[in-house]
Amino acid sequence: MAFIATTFTASLAGGLMTNTNYHIAFDRMMARGASFDIDAAYSNPAGLAWGYEGFQLSINFQKPWQLRNIEHNNNGSCRLYEGVASAPIVPALFASYKKDRFAASAMIGIVGSGGFVKYDDGVPMFNVVLGGMLGQMDIATNTYQINSEMKGKQYIYGGQLNFTYKILDCLSAAVGFRANYYDGYYRGHVIAEKHPMLGTLATLQLDVDQRGWGYTPIVSANFHKGPLTLAARYEFRTKINVPNKTNELKKELGPQLAAVIAASNPTILPVIQNALDQKTAAYENDVKTRYDMPALLSVAVGYEFEKNIRATLEYHFFDDKNAKMANDRQKHLTHGTHEFLAGIEGDINDRWTLSCGVQRTDYGLSDDYQQNTSFACDSYSIGLGAAVKLTEKIRLNAGYFCSIYDDYNKQCLSTREGYTGTETYSRTNHVIGLGVDFKF
Repeated sequence: MAFIATTFTASLAGGLMTNTNYHIAFDRMMARGASFDIDAAYSNPAGLAWGYEGFQLSINFQKPWQLRNIEHNNNGSCRLYEGVASAPIVPALFASYKKDRFAASAMIGIVGSGGFVKYDDGVPMFNVVLGGMLGQMDIATNTYQINSEMKGKQYIYGGQLNFTYKILDCLSAAVGFRANYYDGYYRGHVIAEKHPMLGTLATLQLDVDQRGWGYTPIVSANFHKGPLTLAARYEFRTKINVPNKTNELKKELGPQLAAVIAASNPTILPVIQNALDQKTAAYENDVKTRYDMPALLSVAVGYEFEKNIRATLEYHFFDDKNAKMANDRQKHLTHGTHEFLAGIEGDINDRWTLSCGVQRTDYGLSDDYQQNTSFACDSYSIGLGAAVKLTEKIRLNAGYFCSIYDDYNKQCLSTREGYTGTETYSRTNHVIGLGVDFKF
């Protein structure tokens, strides 16, 4: 019987632990790695050497929705566990100042995950395993009820500061630093109850808070000549090691069932309790869990075909296999995350800009990596939107993107999950955003 083995991930864009959509320009174009606009404070800090001369400020708000479903099938018996991942309005703030060959910029946002997920009927790793344990005690599943719920939260807040310098008329570089604050929790229970003779058979309850810090050095470079822009950015691995603040960790058999077992075979009770203790050891108070953000390499090529038409091709590599995860899950990935992005935008007149983009994300998943409470699915994302100049110094951005996920089919093994059968993981994701850019 196992409790949560890692985090509940959220519904923003990017790698397994890293978000990449902060500014609404990403929502409407996707590929922003060659940007010179205010969103370059995250996506291309070195590019701000060609940005607006003076001070800029940008305020952005996004609203994501996501469904995360698990279909468990065992010998034709099929059950769907529906999970809803949500987040309130997700804000991000950008600022930059440029004078001659020097620029300084900052960004504040939710840089990793960012949301809540809830399964009103629990998940198979609790319900099925508990039923299997009781079945080994010859307690039939139709003699009791399972009362189960799982929910979790995970946010990584980040504040980033960059310094940019134009080394040559065609070449610039930037260095930056980001402080990251992890804030998460797990809440859940699974109770086998209402047995006509024994009442409550077993109870598992978990209430754990986790908080911790991590720090990220960042370097970037930009080459710009004529219509061509080449940009690269590298974020070093961020070590995040968070301790548990365990408010409740309960794992026990019901008193009447325990009494029956003790009377029939008292040596079994310590074995059962030891097994429960081992499975929940990672959630004892003060035990630490790793939630590293992986090193990230971003390279982009931008080209201005006309003064009013711009396009970008971009590639991201997240080095997930060398970033520590809970229970060393990173070892089960077949490779780090590959992302391929393309976007185009055009100015239809002096006020309006339209844009669209696509993104392909390949995580390198495996059966041993996927878990009920934290699974990923490869995806295609499509974004579109517009920007409109309200005045010469104020621009409004609006964007929408959705992700189309590949279902992941997993073979469950009793040696791995504690039960057998197959599971199908599926997700849907939608994000809308609105933001305002100011120039002073």
